[in-house]
Amino acid sequence: MTVASLSTNGLWAGLRHLWRDQRVWLASALLLVVLLVFDPPQAADSALFAGDALLSTAPFLILSIGIAAWAGATGADNLIAKAFTGAPLMMIALGALAGGISPFCSCGVIPLIAALLAMGVPLSAVMAFWLASPIMDPSMFVLTAGVLDIEFAVAKTLAAIGLGLFGGLVVHLLSRGGALSDPLREGIGNGGCGGSKIRVPKPVVWRFWDEPERRAKFGKTALTTTLFLAKWLLLAFLLESLMLAWIPAETVTAALGGTGLMPIVMATLVGVPAYLNGYAALPLVSGLIDQGMAPGAGLAFLVAGGVTSIPAAMAVWALARPQVFALYIGLSLTGAFASGLLFQLWVMA
Repeated sequence: MTVASLSTNGLWAGLRHLWRDQRVWLASALLLVVLLVFDPPQAADSALFAGDALLSTAPFLILSIGIAAWAGATGADNLIAKAFTGAPLMMIALGALAGGISPFCSCGVIPLIAALLAMGVPLSAVMAFWLASPIMDPSMFVLTAGVLDIEFAVAKTLAAIGLGLFGGLVVHLLSRGGALSDPLREGIGNGGCGGSKIRVPKPVVWRFWDEPERRAKFGKTALTTTLFLAKWLLLAFLLESLMLAWIPAETVTAALGGTGLMPIVMATLVGVPAYLNGYAALPLVSGLIDQGMAPGAGLAFLVAGGVTSIPAAMAVWALARPQVFALYIGLSLTGAFASGLLFQLWVMA
């Protein structure tokens, strides 16, 4: 083998290694480069959109990263994880309830979910919170009641909690049957029943800064968590900006008019790939309802779109294995359709 061929092989090996380790960062950079070449104004808009979104999410990121690093350095993650064991059904119920009333948006919940999974919290309880949280929060409730009506706001809240309960119970049953034994991607933690933090308990040292090893662990955990969350959030926000720019909300919602069962089905399916900001969607859905769209279809669209928005879905993809991601999407579809159908039956009663 010649020196040139050895050099070429080494180059390709280095590129493959770089892509494997940095593919998310490279994907974001490549996306911006392509936009810069073919659509410079959109490249600037997308970069600004992602920057603003990251800044608005920063308080949640900093708080959750700090908690995760502190818990790892002190060993308190053992205590936190243990709090989610012993009564899985209660934890699922609490997770769904907390998700339905929490002030976290689909972006702000990402670092919290990452921290819980890394601490070994059971996937069933996390899934309940994961599914419920993007759908409703206190400010969304007030705005929904104002733009639509209080009945719709209550229905959306119940849909969020109900979807969380449904998803958490499904994951719990699958886990008991032996499925989802290794649900998380390598390096994220162990979110199985109990988790590694519980199976191998370690003492808690609250004054972690007194020990060099624990100080180092704090810094390493904070850095690793920051880079992990930043790369996925950046790509998610860039893709979100393109969806909002190239797929007008009016075009998406205009396909959901009419009454009967089919609009609910269509609203559920369209809501999955077509992200629409929850606040911007409300007046559009209100207008369509005034024009004859079934209220159940409006609720199904808002639920499906909220749970499967780009930031929320990419968080699942980044943290969990493909089968868990597929389960997440399946639960979202089923729950959104059921919510819309039940609400429609309630309205017609």
